[in-house]
Amino acid sequence: MSKSIKIPIISDARGHLAVIEGNQIVPFEIKRIFYLFGQPPNTTRGGHAHKKAEQFIIAMSGSFTVCLHDGKEYTTHELYEPRSGLYISSMVWVDVSKLYPQDICLVLTSEHYSEDDYIRDFDEFLKKVK
Repeated sequence: MSKSIKIPIISDARGHLAVIEGNQIVPFEIKRIFYLFGQPPNTTRGGHAHKKAEQFIIAMSGSFTVCLHDGKEYTTHELYEPRSGLYISSMVWVDVSKLYPQDICLVLTSEHYSEDDYIRDFDEFLKKVK
């Protein structure tokens, strides 16, 4: 369903360099990258599951909560620093909440955008995972 993954960091006097490689750090080939920023205070995003796409979510700046439901179990994950990310498999309902204007949520996905990959109704999602 999900797991926290530490991102390798190379540090020296100039600062830090984080390295993310597809099929190595994240367990899929990265086909799409997007980020959320500048949202109104206490915004919630997501509200869907993907039939095929896997995701890796990182708090690049600030913090937020990722709420997941796999059809049986509901879990919450606090993301608050760019040294680790949250891997999310397909067929998991995702809500990203407690987003504020200063927060930046980076998402890497295993698939290019396709509206057909989305399940946007929670009851429909529950029927498909049972």
